[in-house]
Amino acid sequence: MDYTTEIKTILSDILGLGERCDSITADTSLLGNIPELDSVAVVTIILALEKEFSISINDDEISAQTFQTLGTLVNFVEKKVTLENRQLR
Repeated sequence: MDYTTEIKTILSDILGLGERCDSITADTSLLGNIPELDSVAVVTIILALEKEFSISINDDEISAQTFQTLGTLVNFVEKKVTLENRQLR
């Protein structure tokens, strides 16, 4: 699964980034770089990630590091999906 594309779509839809989303790469800073990414948007994105990837994200798992770049967010989601898939087996 291409997590990066899916997560970029979620970010674009929730934040209303439009074509600006095309320039976001794995190394692009999210927090502090995208004005639309405020605390309410973070909560909305977390809910969308949980729904899209069938994962459960606890409050204590989220930090500024998670949303530092697109790459850190993608890595976080990949690890959550892998962990939860293992627990289902």
